[in-house]
Amino acid sequence: MNNIIKGLIAGTIFGIVSIIPMFFMTFEDKTRAITASFISRFAIGFIIFNMELPIPNWIKGGLVGLILSLPDAIVTKQYAPILGLGLIGGIICGFFVK
Repeated sequence: MNNIIKGLIAGTIFGIVSIIPMFFMTFEDKTRAITASFISRFAIGFIIFNMELPIPNWIKGGLVGLILSLPDAIVTKQYAPILGLGLIGGIICGFFVK
């Protein structure tokens, strides 16, 4: 299986995991919030598998997850949960990159 397929799978799984708790929360526009969260987390999973950096993959994953989560955290002012999920999810995705 090539890295594009692996990235699509990882991004989809990470996106789904990130939106599950959102179904139990209240938002002004829940559909928009869930869609944005899924796309953001999907991008993290996809990019980690398709990006080369001369560092260990788990560190690459953590950096990508943290950096791509930062805009969402700034906009929502929910730093800990958004950055934490991006960092942890990125590290986990990085462990699966070969």
